Amino acid sequence: MDLKDMDFQTFAINTVRVLAVDAVQHAKSGHPGTPMALTPMAHVLWTQFMNYNPKNPGWANRDRFILSPGHACMLLYNFLFLTGYDLTLDDIQQFRQLNSKTPGHPEYRLTPGVETTTGPLGQGFANAVGMAIAQKELAARYNKPGFPIFNYHIYVICSDGDLMEGVTSEAASLAGHLRLGNLIYLYDDNHISLEGNTDLAFTEDVGKRFEAYGWYVQSVSDVNDLHAVSLALVNAKAEIQRPSLIRVRSLIGYGSPNKSGKADSHGSPLGTEEVKLVKDFFGFDREKSFVLPDEVLQYYRKAGERGIATEAKWQKLFADYAIKYPKLAEEFVSAANGEFPDDWEKALPVFAAGEKKMATRDASASVLKIIAGKIPNFIGGSADLNPSTKTNLNDFESFTNENRNGRNLHFGVREHSMGSILNGMALTKGVKPFGATFLLFSEYMRPPIRLAAIMKISPIIVYTHDSIGLGEDGTTHQPVEQLISLRCIPGITVIRPADANETAQAWRVAVRHKDGPVVLVFTRQGLPVIDQDKYAKAGNLEKGAYILSEASKTPELILMATGSEVALILQAQEILEKEGIASRVVSMPSWELFEQQDTAYKETVFPRAIKRRLAVEMASPMGWREYITDEGDMLGMKTYGKSAPAEVLYETYGFTVDNVVKRAKALLKK
Repeated sequence: MDLKDMDFQTFAINTVRVLAVDAVQHAKSGHPGTPMALTPMAHVLWTQFMNYNPKNPGWANRDRFILSPGHACMLLYNFLFLTGYDLTLDDIQQFRQLNSKTPGHPEYRLTPGVETTTGPLGQGFANAVGMAIAQKELAARYNKPGFPIFNYHIYVICSDGDLMEGVTSEAASLAGHLRLGNLIYLYDDNHISLEGNTDLAFTEDVGKRFEAYGWYVQSVSDVNDLHAVSLALVNAKAEIQRPSLIRVRSLIGYGSPNKSGKADSHGSPLGTEEVKLVKDFFGFDREKSFVLPDEVLQYYRKAGERGIATEAKWQKLFADYAIKYPKLAEEFVSAANGEFPDDWEKALPVFAAGEKKMATRDASASVLKIIAGKIPNFIGGSADLNPSTKTNLNDFESFTNENRNGRNLHFGVREHSMGSILNGMALTKGVKPFGATFLLFSEYMRPPIRLAAIMKISPIIVYTHDSIGLGEDGTTHQPVEQLISLRCIPGITVIRPADANETAQAWRVAVRHKDGPVVLVFTRQGLPVIDQDKYAKAGNLEKGAYILSEASKTPELILMATGSEVALILQAQEILEKEGIASRVVSMPSWELFEQQDTAYKETVFPRAIKRRLAVEMASPMGWREYITDEGDMLGMKTYGKSAPAEVLYETYGFTVDNVVKRAKALLKK
């Protein structure tokens, strides 16, 4: 090919397009159309606008790039490889193969340079809002005159499919309200979805919709017009008061003579013969695959190398900052490494046993006050339920479009995007986020919870109103299947504490946890504070299950429970003891923590010799069989609840001391 006959940037862009086509064809699966269409847009970003260092993908002040339509991942993998991240041409050729660095959708941790796991449409879009909030919070805390330590942008490519998902509406609305001017989205307006033209189901005016959200909206009529794309990005960076949406018209499958602009270029390889025609269209050798001219590779490598110098300047700036503001610099470095002040755990409250009952949500509020006072980058809020979840940090202000120093976030009634935004914040080193709503509404949050587990990131999620114990709100608000549903997610840690002291310990575990999301489940109703002088210490919660109260002689059966039901089985144990029946009480706040213990510890809690076991939990009985064995029993909820005072519901569904005693005795007769 005679390079003199072709503009070099166009030649480089077409090289990347053909690489994507070859990779998808070689894998025999994938999505070639969008990478073919959007390579010019990504080219402009990676060569002209973004600050990044391929040799240090985690540089704190790098610009973030998110490919929200994760199915177009060959676009991202190509630019990561070409600009010098730890990827090779062989990795490109291993696209979608077992244990490769280039899976079918981008995965955080697996591929260097991937900022978040995307694929489920809309999630990356909303993650970016969390990243933007985190950047604003870091800048407000650490930036000083002459020291713009955190001034990065978050760039997002989003698709029609992303914008159809409800989570993007939630996140975009909040981003506009908060005036997150560090967000720049490039919307691939290609009019095509998997089923065909988007006018089958999507005819709204996206630009006006985002203007209504408070965004700055621009339009580019042709993605191949590099100057127009670049100018729109310049304008977007200059707009610091509003998030930006750049609507870019593209032709999916650009370069494919028979499939460009058609849905069948979206989700399947083009086919051997069509690939040859694509190479003809772009002027490449139709018989060769994975062709990468040295001049193209060097062009992109130089773009990546510029980031090395950019980071070096920032490191010098941070070193000077550390001299002038040593405490703040040390604080950030510690927080970025997941370290917290030495004394925060010692400050956690210990609640005295007494006659006054305390809901675990109220105990949590007391603990939150201590944690927030000790850990400066601890930030969070609820989906419009702070008065009910008791998660407002009362000693701190709200994070708003005018006050970036606030520590209380207000997500509005947007549970789905709250979860996704928390993930974006958790992906930002130096920030420890939490979010809260009712346990029943965990149903609205499952996609981001699952993705947090996949990414092994650790947002803290608080769910209150955990059972039929919330009473009169009735069937629609009383969770039954949610606990087992959450426990089924690999990599999640669910903790349902039994009283105020277990609540404090649950928070200790949650803050320290670094390997997946932690879900804390709290009551609305008051619970007795368990006497730690009489029973085992709540600090044993970290083992997931522990012997809370032992029988006076060799136990004949084991009573086990979580949350509010622990107090119930303690009372049952007393009655059984008076009748000469020896029973052990096990508090089991977290199955996941218990499963991390060794076999010897598990045997001490649940000896194989004690086969009579009764589990009590106001939730679906599913999953308990593993702990109660075939000779045990489970008192749970097999129907939905009803609207009535809590005590009436306990009687109706059998969560009474008398019924627990009755069920325990029945086990001994087997």
